[in-house]
Amino acid sequence: MEYNREAEAVLEIGIALASEKDFDKLYDLILAKSMEIAECDGGFFYSLEEKQPKLEMSKILSLDITNEQAVSTELLLSICKDIIQRKEDICVSEVKESPKFPVATQGEYPVNSFLAVPMLDKEDEILGILILVNAREFTKNTQKLIRAIAKLAAISISNTRYRKELKRQMWSFTEALAAAIDARTPYNASHTRKVAEYSGMIADYINELHEEGKETEYFTANRREQLIMGALLHDIGKLVVPLSVMNKATRLGERKKDIEKRFELLLLKARIRMLEEKKGDAWYQELEQKAKHALEVIERVNTAGSLDKQSKEELEEVLALEDMEGNPVFTREEKACLRIEKGTLTAKERKIMESHVVLTENILSKVYFNKYFENSPIWAVQHHECLNGKGYPRGLKAEDLSVESRIMAVADVCDALLATDRPYKKPVPIEEAFEEMHQMARRGRIDEKLVGYLEHCIKYKQD
Repeated sequence: MEYNREAEAVLEIGIALASEKDFDKLYDLILAKSMEIAECDGGFFYSLEEKQPKLEMSKILSLDITNEQAVSTELLLSICKDIIQRKEDICVSEVKESPKFPVATQGEYPVNSFLAVPMLDKEDEILGILILVNAREFTKNTQKLIRAIAKLAAISISNTRYRKELKRQMWSFTEALAAAIDARTPYNASHTRKVAEYSGMIADYINELHEEGKETEYFTANRREQLIMGALLHDIGKLVVPLSVMNKATRLGERKKDIEKRFELLLLKARIRMLEEKKGDAWYQELEQKAKHALEVIERVNTAGSLDKQSKEELEEVLALEDMEGNPVFTREEKACLRIEKGTLTAKERKIMESHVVLTENILSKVYFNKYFENSPIWAVQHHECLNGKGYPRGLKAEDLSVESRIMAVADVCDALLATDRPYKKPVPIEEAFEEMHQMARRGRIDEKLVGYLEHCIKYKQD
């Protein structure tokens, strides 16, 4: 190959190396182009792991094989060892005349000549070793060009490794935060990961449908990664939500103990008054019966999923009770808790719980997300928005919400219904859960098409 053509080939390789991010394709490109420039029959590419050479790619054109079995491993490793020690090129035109390398141990494919070049990064560390064998002639010109390729390759490998390390660092950060959320309360231990799992299932199913020509959306590897990262981070704001709200399993929560103690004290005062004023047993027994009935109603209401008309009427009678001095038995906060129609949170507590989305946004705004993950925090913060504009925190509408935000919303609702670790509710059977989700979709809260996709995935997985 003429010098100008060789220089042009090196330039082309440099451009190709700069755009290639897959290590296997990168190694193959380095080896193939180097062999082409050197006009040699064989080539071997070694990477270094903890200063130990590892064969990544090999080619022997005349034997039409892509492995090293026909060549002495001892010879190749001997060359690598010498390169690691010297950090310089080695060019041997006649191996049989070189006492330094174990010719006697060569395999069925004899190495008559070779050029070995280290791939040095800017810190002068060896990232790889390129060994080219059996060329008509390894000229100084060829050696110079291969050295240039090795340098370009080292830069490309270094950049690719750096990108992978940055991604690993970002994922380790995300996993650590997800673990922190899971560990904070046993009642929410698997939610973060289930939302990520369901989101991934929907994305994968969309890709299947796309390949069948039934879906226009498609999730590239990067798009899917951003979705999963967003799902793992979607509840990070719960790290600062009070556990008294997060773990509130009943309407009263810890307040129930205060009420029980108050009734004990009331009955004790009543007994003292009965003895002091010589009131009859019937008077005390009536008070005791009222207290017992009140506590029974409170116990039933405290753990009920929702309140029917009869429960509400009984509750109001109980909440109207006064002590012997005419003071209300129940505090304003206790009454508000017991009057919750569905769930366990008061309006005030629900606002605190809903604030986790804004807290998530505030926390993630302090984190730098590079271009590869720039959408993850955006989608994470939108998982409680609704298509009809009645979600929170921004009240966004359908046209403002990406497919990813919609997927996360569906996944979040699904786990909320199917979860077995929630203290304030029993898990809903799959059929009922998806029927409720379809109703939510018809009311404009979540995307019905995506509900159907997740329903298919979960039922298919069960089957």
